[in-house]
Amino acid sequence: MSETKDKQQEMYAEKVRRAKVVRKIVLICIAIIALLFISVVTFGYIYIKSAVGPMNAESTETVNVEIPIGSSSSQIGRILEEEGVIKNGGFFRYYVRYKNETGFQAGNYELSQAMTLDEIIDELKEGRLLQEAELVFTVPEGLWLDSVANIIAQNTNHEKDEIIKLLSDKEYIKGLIDRYPVLTDDVLKEGIRHPLEGYLFPARYDFLDEDVSIETIVEAMIERTDKVVTKFVAAYPDHPYSVHETLTLASIIEREAQKEEDRYKISGVLYNRLDRNMKLQVDPTVAYAVGDHIYMTSYADLRVDSPYNTYMYAGIPIGPVANPGEASIKAAFEPEEIDYLYFYARYGGEVLYSNTYEEHNQIHQKYRHEWAEAEQSEENEGE
Repeated sequence: MSETKDKQQEMYAEKVRRAKVVRKIVLICIAIIALLFISVVTFGYIYIKSAVGPMNAESTETVNVEIPIGSSSSQIGRILEEEGVIKNGGFFRYYVRYKNETGFQAGNYELSQAMTLDEIIDELKEGRLLQEAELVFTVPEGLWLDSVANIIAQNTNHEKDEIIKLLSDKEYIKGLIDRYPVLTDDVLKEGIRHPLEGYLFPARYDFLDEDVSIETIVEAMIERTDKVVTKFVAAYPDHPYSVHETLTLASIIEREAQKEEDRYKISGVLYNRLDRNMKLQVDPTVAYAVGDHIYMTSYADLRVDSPYNTYMYAGIPIGPVANPGEASIKAAFEPEEIDYLYFYARYGGEVLYSNTYEEHNQIHQKYRHEWAEAEQSEENEGE
């Protein structure tokens, strides 16, 4: 009886000893994790403080820095880093985005390593333009990438083939993906015709140097798209579709709507059809699949086997079918809550909505002659 009691006491003592060892190990692990956390936070604080602070607070020398017209925040960051007035160009880009700083001006600046990052940003927003822009061109909303390349070629010394080649260079695009959050690997999916279709923001572009590189032009466009899209991504964190899918919807909206109010309604119709697993069946995707700006969609066109053809394949097509402007991007993020499942865009710009296919077909039959007449008129003018 006493032996059993002694064994029980020994077992209890062993459990107590083990429990102490476990507690000790747990406390050590907690202490290590706490130290690591403190170290990471401290390092992060020191790094940010260093990056935001002056490169050399004792410096009395100034550096002449030229910021060309059309420079993106990424390009400005690289220039400042190369000139030695900030530590990290990439940090500059994320810092100005975090602070929502905009309005940087082209010009010639006298900057110093003794200036903080905020002081440099304030200086860049003042702007002292050295000269008139040597290169100015405008890209309208809703163009295909091919047409954007035409505009660049017509206004620069670059050949269209050279521009298209760069816009199709996968290694170059992978580098852009690493730098711009708006770009993802979705743009390199098998079947995508032009990886950067939908990402070349339509706007006016001004450059000091008329011999500006294609890379500078392209990156200025993507920078603007990135800035616009980032704003809406932040506003709608629970948005149901990826950025690439949303830009694809925006491109369809851009090609279909001429009036501001129709953008949101057409977006609502597209969302309704997607929610019901209906094919989108929109003509701009067929035109893009065919590769021609057709007025009238034929039955043969509808049977073109392409991941862009929304009459053949359900869901959002593989990629954008044009380059949308901010209004259409906004509409793609903010669809109007309506019950309509169909819409028909008349030649003059009016958009008619309906709930049933029967109603939609009646509208289609009533007004389809307008597109046929417009197509014939264009053919006559071309003769």
